Amino acid sequence: MDNESRRGSPAAKRVVVLLALAALINYIDRGNLSIAASLLKDELNLSASQLGVLLSSFFWTYAFFQPVSGWLADRFDAKWVLAFGFFLWSGATAATGGLHTFSALLAARLMLGIGESVAYPCYARMLLRHVPEVGRGFANALIAAGVGCGPALGTFFGGALMARYGWRPFFIILGLVSMAWLIPWLAWIPRGETAISPVEKGGPGFLELLKNRSVWGTCGGLFGANYVLYFEITWLPYYLQRERHFSIGTMAKISGLGYLCYSAGAAIFGWISDRWIAAGGTPTMVRKTIAGVGAGGAGLLLLGCALAGPTISVILLLLAFAAGGMCGSNIWAITQTLAGPRMAGRWTGLQNFLGNLAGIIAPAVTGFVVDYTGRFFVAFVIMAVVAMLAALSYLFVIGPVKEVAWER
Repeated sequence: MDNESRRGSPAAKRVVVLLALAALINYIDRGNLSIAASLLKDELNLSASQLGVLLSSFFWTYAFFQPVSGWLADRFDAKWVLAFGFFLWSGATAATGGLHTFSALLAARLMLGIGESVAYPCYARMLLRHVPEVGRGFANALIAAGVGCGPALGTFFGGALMARYGWRPFFIILGLVSMAWLIPWLAWIPRGETAISPVEKGGPGFLELLKNRSVWGTCGGLFGANYVLYFEITWLPYYLQRERHFSIGTMAKISGLGYLCYSAGAAIFGWISDRWIAAGGTPTMVRKTIAGVGAGGAGLLLLGCALAGPTISVILLLLAFAAGGMCGSNIWAITQTLAGPRMAGRWTGLQNFLGNLAGIIAPAVTGFVVDYTGRFFVAFVIMAVVAMLAALSYLFVIGPVKEVAWER
């Protein structure tokens, strides 16, 4: 294999950068409503239950449209499916700034979920097509870094801009400016001959996916990793303020720094995984080890955070974020290799559907446990157990990380 094949073509590198930028915008857009929650609640006189519905409604369509989006990514050209989804979710973000009723905001959030549901199936198709195995770890790590930087930027800058200019201008400008991403995306779409793997359409259906043990291993692993991540996104600020008694400003700094640690962990271990494979390590050993150790490590570090004193707990929390990034760097590289060009979209769609049910379950379970016990400790124990089960899924349920021999 020549050097360019190992690194990917210049056009493929541009695609990877744009996909990482799309992931960053994706996570800013899905999290901006939580930043504006108090302002929006006061202005529109929303009840706490209505606000809770708005905050969770994104996951209703995002999760349940994943299989559909996976089929679309496999059936049609993923670069155009992603462009359409990006336009839809950016438009929904911009439209949110002009809405004045609960029902209209709910419709916009549901539309945002539909638009963003195409992202990961299309990422999988584009990376599998244009990036070789030895470069896929770092390519996926850049996308995972975008996942971490999105909430960090939203936390650091979104709140300040909303406090100064209001939440409505922020949503409108963010949605419209985000659409500028489509210009380089459409201009830099690689020609067909730059593909590492040819685009293959058709192939087995969902029934054959459900019969494959590794499918369930990747779904279980992602569910556990997402359980930890969505706990951090939804409940960590409340935990830091109410149980650890940090000020709002300190909480924002700790949370933002945590997301940056997630991004750094993803980039570092994505690079390490590719270098390890280039040095002779098998994708099975490399990718399963990094994903499994990262998932289990994140859960155990967070459990330690709940038991430690204030200073040590912050250190362990930041290390847990980095471990989450370590896991995230190889989650989708495993799936892309196993699925191959024929099934990447559908496998990713199914995995993301089941994995993102954690976005519905984790916040609810945590809330019930905290209400019942009055503390977060049991919630941290549950999260650590789920994270360890995710680690076991990566290490023992997933088979060899090589393309499945699909029946035609």
